[in-house]
This record gives sequence, C-alpha cells and structure tokens, in this order.
Amino acid sequence: MNIKDALITLPQYVLPHHALSKMMSKLTHCENKAWKNLFIKQIIRYYGVNMDEALEQDINAFKSFNDFFTRELKPGVRPLTTERYAIASPADGAVSQAGNITDGKIFQAKGKSFTATDLLGGSEERAKPFNNGVFTTIYLSPKDYHRLHMPFTGTLREMVHIPGRLFSVNTATTNSVPGLFARNERVAAIFDTDAGPMALVLVGAIFVSSIEAVWHGVVTPPSITSVQTWRYQDNAPTLKIGEEMGRFNMGSTIIVLFGKDKVRWDNELTADKVVKLGEKIGKTLD
Repeated sequence: MNIKDALITLPQYVLPHHALSKMMSKLTHCENKAWKNLFIKQIIRYYGVNMDEALEQDINAFKSFNDFFTRELKPGVRPLTTERYAIASPADGAVSQAGNITDGKIFQAKGKSFTATDLLGGSEERAKPFNNGVFTTIYLSPKDYHRLHMPFTGTLREMVHIPGRLFSVNTATTNSVPGLFARNERVAAIFDTDAGPMALVLVGAIFVSSIEAVWHGVVTPPSITSVQTWRYQDNAPTLKIGEEMGRFNMGSTIIVLFGKDKVRWDNELTADKVVKLGEKIGKTLD
C-alpha cells in the first residue's frame, strides 16, 4: 500500500459506515428545492455529468438529489448490441478487473483476491456452478448512469442480501482492502440462462443509500446481521438482455459471474476500460 492509498483507506476502518450512509440517504432524498438543486449543480460541475443524455434535463423537475442520480436516459443513447450470442455491459462504468475464476478465487487488485463462495454469501453450493468460470467487475463513478441492466436474458432463481461493511470502492480502496467486494454489504441475484447460471452482484459502498431490484424494490436499507435469501419458483421473473434489473442510489460496483466454458470476454475487456451500457463485452460459447 503506497502512502496516498493508505491516507485514503486506513481512516475508513474506523468510520461508522452504516451511520454515515444513513445520513447521506436522508440528504439525498431531501426534497428541499434549494438544497437539492445546489447539490445537483455541484455534482454536475465537479464530475462532468453529461446531462444531454438524460431524458429529463431540467434539474428543477427532479424531486430530490436521488431522483436526479437515478435519472433515466433518452431512448437510443445506449444502443443494445444486436450481435448473436453477445453478452452486454450491464452498466456505464470502468472495468476494475475481468478474467477467470481460478479454483474458486476472483482477482481483486495488486495480488488480492476473494472467493466466489464468500462473495455469494458463504454458500459453497451457490458458488459451485461458477468455479473456473469467468467474472468481470465494473465500477460506476458518480458521473455515470446508475441503473443496472441485464447482460443476458435470464430467469431469476434466487436473491441474496449479504451483510457487511461499506468501504469505498474507488481504486485506492480496491488496491488496499483485502477481499473488499466480499466484505461490503451486497445483493446477489442468481439467474438461469441459456449459458447456465449467471450471478449479478450489486456491491454497496460508503454513502450508497440503497440498492434496489426491479422485482423487489428497495433491498437495502435496512442493513441486516445475517444472510437473507429469497427463492423464486412459481412466477419467477424472466428479464431480457438490456432490461433494467436494479439501481444504485449513489454509486458502486456490479460483478458479473458465469460458469466454466460458458462465456468468453472480449480481448479488450481489461482493467480500466470504459464501458457503456448495452455494448458487447463478450459472447457465449454454447
């Protein structure tokens, strides 16, 4: 850990992550016009948010900062890949890592890794279909579109809410905190697809005031102390590639997992690559 990363990361170990995120939730959902407009203007200016892509461009029309943050895009600004067998990017963002799940381990950064079992809530049975498969981790910055969409058509089998800390998921923290994505609070959705099981893991972070799924609504908060599971059998929802599946209320990370010999990522899908929602990032092998 270099000095700069240490200065960013070490104080986070003692911060009251959930209390700070709860406070941020109140601020981001505040409907005071002067406050929310000031907050929105500062974020647009500081991060360079491209409002030309937004369906609603008048900041006065947003009820709260969170309403702005989870804004809808104009139709057509994120064309969905039409290539046969394609896997689409589930989000706007930057690739943190992409590669193979080797002996159950997922690479994080700078020699650090975590297990698929830990990531998916401690269940070896849940993680087994992804052993020696592939993963990609995509980080959403504050300037990005914060709705998440299906990378491939699937039928929901299970959703798991996994308790944890709320470390930042920026580059410095990812480089420094061991097992970061398997330590933070997260929501994992397991889908059955034509390419076998697919896991979409929505990782929380400090100041992420909630994670939502379209079939459930807000999953977190409240935070929990033990793993909570929902299984879908009768009337399980099927979502097509490109359909919205969830959203972050403030920014974070999504991790996509597929099983062995099911998917190959594009050669260009490497660390730090900027990706846009709907673009092809890989293809199925079946």
